[in-house]
Amino acid sequence: MQTLYPEPSLSLNTNQMNGKIIILSAPSGTGKSTIISRIIDNQELRLGFSISATSRAPRGEEQDGREYYFISNEDFHRRVERGDFVEWEEVYPGTCYGTLRSEVERVTSGGRNLIMDIDVRGGLNVKRCYGDEALSIFILPPSLETLERRLRGRATDPEERIRKRLAKAEYELGFADSYDCQVVNDDLDRAVSEVAALIKDFLTD
Repeated sequence: MQTLYPEPSLSLNTNQMNGKIIILSAPSGTGKSTIISRIIDNQELRLGFSISATSRAPRGEEQDGREYYFISNEDFHRRVERGDFVEWEEVYPGTCYGTLRSEVERVTSGGRNLIMDIDVRGGLNVKRCYGDEALSIFILPPSLETLERRLRGRATDPEERIRKRLAKAEYELGFADSYDCQVVNDDLDRAVSEVAALIKDFLTD
């Protein structure tokens, strides 16, 4: 596993940002993407979604520029060398995810608040870079057992990948206390309301 975290000086000048940054991180299968889809159109929050880039292939009906920017592993690393990413990580061997600098600029320069769906280590790095201009929220599953049932219920991954996801989830849960806020997704409607309220308080503080 390889990870590159740029120094804060390489990030955007937060004095030039018109919008703020909201970071959502969680183990796979916790419902983070569903929560984001439920709050993204809340006009009061003025959210703009950050589309991550990945070197993996699309799954199911995923489309380039909608769920992710799908680029080859070679091109991904070429862009890393150019400094195009705010953060990136090789989550699994040969599978990289990252946030393009152009995505941060696209959303915040227009006065919208950027909501980022990123890996826990990347989320912590973005928080370090942007400080009080960023709010980090960690979405927790009710338990690892519940998470396992959710992953198996998807019926999209082979057994080996499910085991890898569960092992990674247990590792990621160890970072939860380093986030500004934690929300347990044991009831989706309640979790959506809690996340929306946290963001509203952050934006009006």
